[in-house]
Amino acid sequence: MPEFASDASRGGVGAETAPTLPRGVRLGVDVGKARVGLAQADPDGLLATPVRTLRRDVKKHSDQRLLVEHALSVGAVTVYVGLPRNLSGGHTPSTQDALDYSGELAEALAAAGSEAQVRMIDERLSTVSAQRQLHENGLNVKNSRSVIDQAAAVAILQQALDMQKSLGRPAGQPLA
Repeated sequence: MPEFASDASRGGVGAETAPTLPRGVRLGVDVGKARVGLAQADPDGLLATPVRTLRRDVKKHSDQRLLVEHALSVGAVTVYVGLPRNLSGGHTPSTQDALDYSGELAEALAAAGSEAQVRMIDERLSTVSAQRQLHENGLNVKNSRSVIDQAAAVAILQQALDMQKSLGRPAGQPLA
């Protein structure tokens, strides 16, 4: 199946230069040391919404199993995972952890029969932005860590959705 088809292939006017992305649910994942935030977008890729926060399970990978189950149940076409970078764009101690997690997730998705592609999205300031929004809405950041993880996943996914709309192709970088 092609990654995207143009409107011209569907008979659209002037669409030779305007590719459209396939319909399908897209997921956003914020990987942390203790928790993993999960967000989901509608099949048209318009709006990211929070789904849940999973407890990170480095030994048994139960969080990844739950992510795979969710991806299969909603027919996800793409999973966007936040890639932590410092403000100058360099790697942080969490960068390799997110890359390793993404690789394991991609393998688990493929083993389960999913064709969902895992792509990395620069997530500079997603958690900071989520914390600020919660604070502005009167929530105590210290007591809202699981909500922060979901909000960060929403920020990652919404950024990817907005980018793919403007680019006309999937956002971020596929795993190498």
